[in-house]
Amino acid sequence: MSQAADCGRPPRQEQQEAASPAAEETRTRLELGTLTVLGQIRQASNAVLFGEVEHEGHRVACVYKPVAGERPLWDFPDGTLAQREVAAYEISRATGWDLIPATVLRDGPYGEGMCQAWVGPLPGTAPEDDEEDGGEDGDGARESAGDEAAGAHESAGGEEAAGGRELLAIVEGDEPGEGWKPVGHVDTGSARPALLVHADDERLRRLAVLDAVINNGDRKGGHLLTLATGALYAIDHGVTFNVDDKLRTLLWGWAGEELTSEATATLRGLGAALADGAPLATRLSALITTAEVEALRKRTDGLISSGRHPLPSGDWPAIPWPPV
Repeated sequence: MSQAADCGRPPRQEQQEAASPAAEETRTRLELGTLTVLGQIRQASNAVLFGEVEHEGHRVACVYKPVAGERPLWDFPDGTLAQREVAAYEISRATGWDLIPATVLRDGPYGEGMCQAWVGPLPGTAPEDDEEDGGEDGDGARESAGDEAAGAHESAGGEEAAGGRELLAIVEGDEPGEGWKPVGHVDTGSARPALLVHADDERLRRLAVLDAVINNGDRKGGHLLTLATGALYAIDHGVTFNVDDKLRTLLWGWAGEELTSEATATLRGLGAALADGAPLATRLSALITTAEVEALRKRTDGLISSGRHPLPSGDWPAIPWPPV
């Protein structure tokens, strides 16, 4: 997914909506607008298309993943990956952290699929141009931490994120250094030990909690996108909500540590919103199975009860491969 191809005409920067990728008005426009496919994002394991939605004179760039282009997964036999992506957005939306771009399930040129707000520079535009004028969306250029999973967004593995900070790095030795959290040792082909680390960053810590709630089985570095404003967004949530423990992530740096008071309060609010018959629970029941909704409640309650970030289970590889 590292390169966009056959994109035809990309939406003009001046046509992009000023609302943030996670804003409610962005979600509404994605849901109600006219969807046009402009090209395909290559090297993805499933069909991923780049396009735009036009609604009441506003154009919003988007990613469109039709269900017809999904490859079946033996351990996710129920529903669709598109439904799981929308369910993950619903949880992010309910927390108020807005870590996932607006995502809806809708019909499109290739049938029903997931439609998600695009984050960052558009295919065919120069990042330096976006940095000069900030773009019409007011978010400026987006930098990512990772590679192929960032889709057609440029990957930036070890480049700096907004605010001059890297999100991920590989360091020599066994100590992460100040401002970093260790993930684990990785094989770089060198005789010296190499330690994968992530930033001790409030945004990432919130995402680590969100991933634990949704049971994310594939949190790679390329799924982390940051804007010049400092906003962090996470993408690719098709392998989530399994009833079995599938948590695989690069954000293990806080494993076993106490949750922040903010995270605990947020989880309590989420737990209430997941009560049977509550609007969020009703929306989720149309996206994932009854057993998966119940497992979601149990994970949320378990985090509240323990008051700590989860530890790797030992029954499943804790770090996705490739990690970034």
